[in-house]
Amino acid sequence: MSKTYYPDWRQEIEYGTDGPKPNFLMTSEKAKVILGGLEAGQRIPEHPEAEAVYHFLEGEGWMIVDGERLRVTAGTTITMPDGTVRGVEADTRVAFLAVRIA
Repeated sequence: MSKTYYPDWRQEIEYGTDGPKPNFLMTSEKAKVILGGLEAGQRIPEHPEAEAVYHFLEGEGWMIVDGERLRVTAGTTITMPDGTVRGVEADTRVAFLAVRIA
């Protein structure tokens, strides 16, 4: 795996009019690093997923974790064990960095 330099995450994120357009910054057998963005009103439906850390870079919204609605803003970090059911709802434009651990 080669190292890649991202001096400004804003240049790497894509906001889609029809939903999220994740940018996989790194993918390996052990982990995936994803930069994601949602426009206001968009959502990622609740789904079970691998162990992960989500760090919100900008915006306001909600992360639903095993049925609990958690308010997220820029600077919020959430860690989740394997199998946690999660989703995201954007009140404003939201950007996040997610690290999924295989």
